[in-house]
Amino acid sequence: MGFSRPQKPINGVSTRWVSVFCIASFLLGVLVVNRLWGVPDPAKEEVSSANEHQSKSAHINCDKKTSVQAGDILSQVSQTHDVILTLDKTISSLEMQLAAARSVKVDDEEGSPMGTKSGAETLKKREKVFFVMGIITAFSSRKRRDSIRQTWVPKGEELKKLETEKGIIIRFVIGHSASPGGVLDRAIDAEEEQHKDFIRLNHIEGYHELSSKTQIYFSTAVARWDADFYIKVDDDVHINLGMIGSTLARHRSKPRVYIGCMKSGPVLSQTGIKYHEPEYWKFGEDGNKYFRHATGQVYAISKDLATYISVNRHILHKYANEDVSLGSWFIGLDVEHIDDRSLCCGTPPDCEWKAQAGNPCAASFDWSCSGICKSVERMEEVHQRCGEGDGAIWHTSF
Repeated sequence: MGFSRPQKPINGVSTRWVSVFCIASFLLGVLVVNRLWGVPDPAKEEVSSANEHQSKSAHINCDKKTSVQAGDILSQVSQTHDVILTLDKTISSLEMQLAAARSVKVDDEEGSPMGTKSGAETLKKREKVFFVMGIITAFSSRKRRDSIRQTWVPKGEELKKLETEKGIIIRFVIGHSASPGGVLDRAIDAEEEQHKDFIRLNHIEGYHELSSKTQIYFSTAVARWDADFYIKVDDDVHINLGMIGSTLARHRSKPRVYIGCMKSGPVLSQTGIKYHEPEYWKFGEDGNKYFRHATGQVYAISKDLATYISVNRHILHKYANEDVSLGSWFIGLDVEHIDDRSLCCGTPPDCEWKAQAGNPCAASFDWSCSGICKSVERMEEVHQRCGEGDGAIWHTSF
């Protein structure tokens, strides 16, 4: 009862041998499988290699695409910036044209100072040009005008060609005498008949009326020509027209620019001296300086600023000095002041040295005389030594 029965062999094979056989089979199977795993499959190797190559190629292409995309983005940003500037200029120009049209309507109702044609008709028929240059002159300056005509201002057919081919308008700017139709006015009429190079302003000439004359000049020029820029220059300054054109062309995309040699001179409160400022008290304490503004010998303003002057001419304050007056009109506006020293070179040898150094001058005059000293006698010399060459304007592309 207490002893178990001995196990009997199954089909003549003992259980012990069955266990040994199973273990041996298991070990043999492991050995075979390990060997099979160790043998590389050529097909799989090819696929693996191809996948690895594709992965590397994809990585390289990705890098290239990233680089190209970065370049495209920078290019698009630059193009977008240019488009925004263009739109800003277009919108600003449209706003100014609307304001000018309203101003013209008021002038028509009050009696337009521009002549017998209505202001609206004049504004509508304006010729599109690059720039208008007004040379401020006086009744007594006939010899100065002739010295300029013989040097840097073309005459006759050449003047007309400059307008049609280059879009450049050059005119001497003068008003009327206190006695309309007198000998002074008749002399200018005869000169105009000969040269066809004047703008006559609805303005009575006088030295202390330069701020008013400048204001009327810009208003008149805007009404007559649709220009990108309007320039004021004195009749004792030498100009290189090609250089002036190249200078302005660099700023053509900007809506509101004021270009000249910027300065900030002292406010002179003493009476009886040149450039005395009767309203000196508005500029602070004794010894203070003016705000930055372009020197009056030559400067340029963009169309929107000239239109602004035209539209607001009835309420713009005029100081004793014309260049200060113009600068004050732009102080509260979003205007870019461009200080360009090529517009205030000295006469020889200064302009010669700069030309030899590769920095040709756009304008030359003597600071000590606020123009070229003895300009009638010296304009030819300055032109010969500092001029860009008479053919330069025709070979310059704007």
